[in-house]
Amino acid sequence: MLKKIMLKNYKIFFLTLVFFTPFRFLNAATIEFFSIKAENIPHHVAIIMDGNRRWAKENDLSLYEGYIKGAEALSNIIEASIDLGVKVLTLYVFSTENWSRQKEEIDTLQNIFEYMCINQKKDLMDLDVKIDAIGDISKLPKSTQDRFNELKKACQNGKKLDLILAINYGRRDEINRSIIKIIDDVENNIIKKEEITQNLIASYLDTNNIPDPDLLIRTAGEASLSNFLLWQGAYTEIYISDCYWTDFSKTEFIIAMLDYQKRSKKVAQ
Repeated sequence: MLKKIMLKNYKIFFLTLVFFTPFRFLNAATIEFFSIKAENIPHHVAIIMDGNRRWAKENDLSLYEGYIKGAEALSNIIEASIDLGVKVLTLYVFSTENWSRQKEEIDTLQNIFEYMCINQKKDLMDLDVKIDAIGDISKLPKSTQDRFNELKKACQNGKKLDLILAINYGRRDEINRSIIKIIDDVENNIIKKEEITQNLIASYLDTNNIPDPDLLIRTAGEASLSNFLLWQGAYTEIYISDCYWTDFSKTEFIIAMLDYQKRSKKVAQ
Protein backbone atom coordinates (compact mmCIF):
# COMPACT_ATOMS: atom_id res chain seq x y z
CA MET A 1 0.00 0.00 0.00
CA LEU A 2 1.09 3.53 -0.72
CA LYS A 3 2.44 5.08 2.50
CA LYS A 4 1.22 8.63 3.03
CA ILE A 5 3.78 10.76 4.83
CA MET A 6 2.47 13.57 7.01
CA LEU A 7 4.53 16.69 6.41
CA LYS A 8 3.98 18.27 9.86
CA ASN A 9 6.90 20.58 10.69
CA TYR A 10 8.59 19.83 7.38
CA LYS A 11 5.60 20.87 5.28
CA ILE A 12 7.15 24.04 3.85
CA PHE A 13 10.36 22.24 2.96
CA PHE A 14 8.68 19.43 1.11
CA LEU A 15 6.20 21.69 -0.68
CA THR A 16 9.18 23.70 -1.89
CA LEU A 17 10.88 20.49 -3.01
CA VAL A 18 7.80 19.35 -4.92
CA PHE A 19 7.44 22.72 -6.60
CA PHE A 20 11.03 23.12 -7.75
CA THR A 21 12.16 19.55 -8.44
CA PRO A 22 11.72 18.48 -12.09
CA PHE A 23 9.77 15.19 -12.17
CA ARG A 24 12.40 13.42 -14.24
CA PHE A 25 14.89 13.74 -11.35
CA LEU A 26 12.61 12.19 -8.73
CA ASN A 27 13.26 8.66 -7.52
CA ALA A 28 11.42 6.16 -5.34
CA ALA A 29 13.10 7.38 -2.16
CA THR A 30 12.08 10.98 -2.85
CA ILE A 31 8.52 9.99 -3.76
CA GLU A 32 8.03 8.57 -0.24
CA PHE A 33 8.19 12.09 1.17
CA PHE A 34 5.36 13.29 -1.00
CA SER A 35 1.82 13.19 0.31
CA ILE A 36 -0.56 12.40 -2.53
CA LYS A 37 -3.93 13.97 -1.89
CA ALA A 38 -6.44 11.16 -1.56
CA GLU A 39 -9.30 13.50 -2.42
CA ASN A 40 -7.71 14.36 -5.79
CA ILE A 41 -6.94 10.91 -7.19
CA PRO A 42 -8.30 10.57 -10.75
CA HIS A 43 -11.35 8.33 -10.76
CA HIS A 44 -10.59 7.03 -14.25
CA VAL A 45 -7.11 6.66 -15.75
CA ALA A 46 -6.59 5.65 -19.38
CA ILE A 47 -3.21 4.52 -20.73
CA ILE A 48 -1.73 4.20 -24.22
CA MET A 49 1.00 1.62 -23.63
CA ASP A 50 3.71 2.50 -26.15
CA GLY A 51 7.34 1.49 -26.57
CA ASN A 52 7.37 -2.32 -26.30
CA ARG A 53 8.74 -2.80 -29.80
CA ARG A 54 11.39 -0.09 -29.46
CA TRP A 55 12.51 -1.50 -26.11
CA ALA A 56 12.89 -4.96 -27.65
CA LYS A 57 14.85 -3.60 -30.63
CA GLU A 58 17.20 -1.53 -28.48
CA ASN A 59 17.89 -4.54 -26.27
CA ASP A 60 18.35 -6.89 -29.23
CA LEU A 61 15.35 -8.97 -28.16
CA SER A 62 12.38 -10.41 -30.00
CA LEU A 63 8.97 -8.75 -30.29
CA TYR A 64 7.62 -11.52 -28.10
CA GLU A 65 10.06 -10.64 -25.31
CA GLY A 66 9.18 -6.96 -25.64
CA TYR A 67 5.46 -7.59 -25.28
CA ILE A 68 5.97 -10.03 -22.40
CA LYS A 69 8.00 -7.35 -20.61
CA GLY A 70 5.14 -4.93 -21.24
CA ALA A 71 2.66 -7.41 -19.78
CA GLU A 72 4.77 -7.62 -16.63
CA ALA A 73 4.70 -3.83 -16.29
CA LEU A 74 0.93 -3.94 -16.50
CA SER A 75 0.65 -6.06 -13.34
CA ASN A 76 2.48 -3.38 -11.34
CA ILE A 77 0.24 -0.59 -12.61
CA ILE A 78 -2.93 -2.53 -11.77
CA GLU A 79 -1.66 -2.95 -8.20
CA ALA A 80 -0.64 0.71 -7.99
CA SER A 81 -4.07 1.80 -9.24
CA ILE A 82 -5.76 -0.16 -6.48
CA ASP A 83 -3.36 1.15 -3.84
CA LEU A 84 -3.94 4.76 -4.90
CA GLY A 85 -7.71 4.44 -5.11
CA VAL A 86 -8.17 4.68 -8.88
CA LYS A 87 -11.55 3.12 -9.69
CA VAL A 88 -11.36 2.67 -13.48
CA LEU A 89 -8.27 1.80 -15.53
CA THR A 90 -8.62 1.65 -19.33
CA LEU A 91 -5.78 0.21 -21.40
CA TYR A 92 -5.26 0.48 -25.16
CA VAL A 93 -4.45 -3.17 -25.85
CA PHE A 94 -5.10 -3.59 -29.58
CA SER A 95 -6.24 -0.87 -31.97
CA THR A 96 -8.16 -1.16 -35.23
CA GLU A 97 -4.98 0.11 -36.93
CA ASN A 98 -2.92 -2.76 -35.49
CA TRP A 99 -4.37 -5.09 -38.14
CA SER A 100 -2.06 -3.40 -40.66
CA ARG A 101 1.02 -4.80 -38.88
CA GLN A 102 2.77 -7.95 -40.00
CA LYS A 103 0.92 -11.20 -39.34
CA GLU A 104 3.73 -12.48 -37.11
CA GLU A 105 3.33 -9.51 -34.76
CA ILE A 106 -0.47 -9.75 -34.73
CA ASP A 107 -0.25 -13.46 -33.90
CA THR A 108 2.27 -12.69 -31.15
CA LEU A 109 -0.02 -10.08 -29.59
CA GLN A 110 -3.02 -12.42 -29.68
CA ASN A 111 -1.05 -15.35 -28.24
CA ILE A 112 0.28 -13.23 -25.39
CA PHE A 113 -3.20 -11.84 -24.71
CA GLU A 114 -4.63 -15.36 -24.50
CA TYR A 115 -1.74 -16.44 -22.27
CA MET A 116 -2.35 -13.49 -19.92
CA CYS A 117 -6.10 -14.18 -19.79
CA ILE A 118 -5.35 -17.70 -18.56
CA ASN A 119 -2.35 -17.13 -16.32
CA GLN A 120 -3.36 -13.82 -14.71
CA LYS A 121 -6.90 -14.92 -13.88
CA LYS A 122 -6.20 -15.93 -10.28
CA ASP A 123 -4.10 -12.84 -9.57
CA LEU A 124 -6.81 -10.53 -10.90
CA MET A 125 -9.47 -12.36 -8.89
CA ASP A 126 -7.32 -12.08 -5.75
CA LEU A 127 -6.90 -8.35 -6.40
CA ASP A 128 -10.71 -8.03 -6.68
CA VAL A 129 -10.55 -6.65 -10.24
CA LYS A 130 -13.53 -6.58 -12.60
CA ILE A 131 -12.79 -7.00 -16.31
CA ASP A 132 -14.61 -5.57 -19.31
CA ALA A 133 -13.80 -4.49 -22.86
CA ILE A 134 -14.52 -1.75 -25.37
CA GLY A 135 -14.09 -2.21 -29.10
CA ASP A 136 -15.33 -4.80 -31.58
CA ILE A 137 -14.01 -8.07 -30.19
CA SER A 138 -16.14 -10.05 -32.66
CA LYS A 139 -13.34 -9.56 -35.23
CA LEU A 140 -10.83 -11.43 -33.03
CA PRO A 141 -10.12 -15.18 -33.41
CA LYS A 142 -12.63 -17.34 -31.55
CA SER A 143 -9.96 -18.69 -29.21
CA THR A 144 -9.04 -15.13 -28.18
CA GLN A 145 -12.69 -14.23 -27.62
CA ASP A 146 -13.21 -17.40 -25.57
CA ARG A 147 -10.20 -16.78 -23.32
CA PHE A 148 -11.27 -13.19 -22.71
CA ASN A 149 -14.89 -14.12 -21.98
CA GLU A 150 -13.71 -16.76 -19.51
CA LEU A 151 -11.57 -14.15 -17.73
CA LYS A 152 -14.43 -11.62 -17.76
CA LYS A 153 -16.83 -14.14 -16.22
CA ALA A 154 -14.32 -15.19 -13.55
CA CYS A 155 -13.79 -11.54 -12.54
CA GLN A 156 -17.38 -10.35 -12.84
CA ASN A 157 -17.74 -9.67 -9.10
CA GLY A 158 -14.58 -7.57 -8.72
CA LYS A 159 -15.10 -4.47 -6.59
CA LYS A 160 -11.76 -2.66 -6.19
CA LEU A 161 -10.96 -1.76 -9.80
CA ASP A 162 -12.77 -1.80 -13.14
CA LEU A 163 -10.15 -2.83 -15.69
CA ILE A 164 -11.33 -1.91 -19.20
CA LEU A 165 -9.39 -3.38 -22.12
CA ALA A 166 -9.65 -1.56 -25.44
CA ILE A 167 -9.43 -4.49 -27.86
CA ASN A 168 -9.80 -3.95 -31.61
CA TYR A 169 -10.78 -0.45 -30.59
CA GLY A 170 -10.62 2.73 -32.62
CA ARG A 171 -12.44 5.94 -31.83
CA ARG A 172 -13.57 6.49 -35.42
CA ASP A 173 -14.79 2.92 -35.63
CA GLU A 174 -16.69 3.39 -32.37
CA ILE A 175 -18.38 6.55 -33.70
CA ASN A 176 -19.22 4.78 -36.95
CA ARG A 177 -20.85 1.86 -35.13
CA SER A 178 -22.76 4.16 -32.78
CA ILE A 179 -24.14 6.23 -35.69
CA ILE A 180 -25.41 3.09 -37.40
CA LYS A 181 -27.19 2.06 -34.17
CA ILE A 182 -28.76 5.50 -33.79
CA ILE A 183 -29.97 5.50 -37.42
CA ASP A 184 -31.46 2.02 -36.96
CA ASP A 185 -33.30 3.14 -33.83
CA VAL A 186 -34.63 6.26 -35.55
CA GLU A 187 -35.87 4.20 -38.49
CA ASN A 188 -37.48 1.69 -36.10
CA ASN A 189 -39.19 4.52 -34.18
CA ILE A 190 -37.31 3.69 -30.98
CA ILE A 191 -36.02 7.25 -30.80
CA LYS A 192 -36.83 10.46 -32.69
CA LYS A 193 -34.12 12.48 -34.40
CA GLU A 194 -35.17 15.48 -32.28
CA GLU A 195 -34.12 13.51 -29.21
CA ILE A 196 -30.52 13.16 -30.38
CA THR A 197 -28.28 15.02 -27.95
CA GLN A 198 -24.69 14.66 -26.80
CA ASN A 199 -25.90 12.60 -23.86
CA LEU A 200 -27.89 10.29 -26.12
CA ILE A 201 -24.91 9.84 -28.45
CA ALA A 202 -22.73 8.99 -25.45
CA SER A 203 -25.24 6.31 -24.45
CA TYR A 204 -24.59 4.53 -27.76
CA LEU A 205 -20.81 4.44 -27.33
CA ASP A 206 -18.83 1.46 -26.07
CA THR A 207 -18.12 3.47 -22.92
CA ASN A 208 -21.80 4.16 -22.12
CA ASN A 209 -21.43 2.81 -18.56
CA ILE A 210 -17.96 4.24 -17.95
CA PRO A 211 -17.15 7.79 -16.76
CA ASP A 212 -14.90 9.85 -19.01
CA PRO A 213 -11.20 9.55 -18.14
CA ASP A 214 -9.75 12.18 -15.81
CA LEU A 215 -6.17 11.39 -16.79
CA LEU A 216 -4.70 9.88 -19.95
CA ILE A 217 -1.11 8.63 -19.81
CA ARG A 218 0.93 7.89 -22.91
CA THR A 219 4.39 6.37 -22.67
CA ALA A 220 7.50 6.41 -24.88
CA GLY A 221 7.38 10.18 -25.39
CA GLU A 222 4.59 10.02 -27.97
CA ALA A 223 2.22 13.00 -27.88
CA SER A 224 -0.73 11.95 -30.07
CA LEU A 225 -4.04 10.31 -29.07
CA SER A 226 -3.80 7.66 -31.82
CA ASN A 227 -7.57 7.33 -32.31
CA PHE A 228 -8.14 6.57 -28.61
CA LEU A 229 -11.12 7.90 -26.61
CA LEU A 230 -11.41 11.12 -28.62
CA TRP A 231 -15.00 11.84 -27.61
CA GLN A 232 -14.49 10.76 -24.00
CA GLY A 233 -11.19 12.62 -23.66
CA ALA A 234 -12.49 16.09 -24.53
CA TYR A 235 -11.62 17.40 -21.05
CA THR A 236 -9.08 14.79 -19.99
CA GLU A 237 -5.70 15.81 -18.58
CA ILE A 238 -2.88 14.28 -20.64
CA TYR A 239 0.47 13.16 -19.24
CA ILE A 240 3.33 12.17 -21.56
CA SER A 241 6.04 9.93 -20.09
CA ASP A 242 9.39 9.50 -21.82
CA CYS A 243 9.61 5.96 -20.42
CA TYR A 244 8.87 3.02 -22.64
CA TRP A 245 5.89 1.08 -21.35
CA THR A 246 8.24 -1.77 -20.46
CA ASP A 247 9.96 0.55 -17.96
CA PHE A 248 6.83 2.26 -16.65
CA SER A 249 6.99 1.42 -12.96
CA LYS A 250 4.84 2.18 -9.93
CA THR A 251 7.13 5.13 -9.28
CA GLU A 252 6.48 6.52 -12.77
CA PHE A 253 2.76 6.06 -12.18
CA ILE A 254 2.97 8.03 -8.93
CA ILE A 255 4.89 10.79 -10.72
CA ALA A 256 2.02 11.01 -13.23
CA MET A 257 -0.41 11.33 -10.32
CA LEU A 258 1.64 14.12 -8.75
CA ASP A 259 1.69 15.95 -12.06
CA TYR A 260 -2.10 15.55 -12.35
CA GLN A 261 -2.62 16.94 -8.85
CA LYS A 262 -0.58 20.06 -9.64
CA ARG A 263 -2.91 21.08 -12.46
CA SER A 264 -6.10 23.10 -12.29
CA LYS A 265 -8.83 20.75 -13.39
CA LYS A 266 -10.62 22.02 -16.50
CA VAL A 267 -14.38 21.69 -16.38
CA ALA A 268 -16.63 21.47 -19.44
CA GLN A 269 -18.61 24.67 -20.01
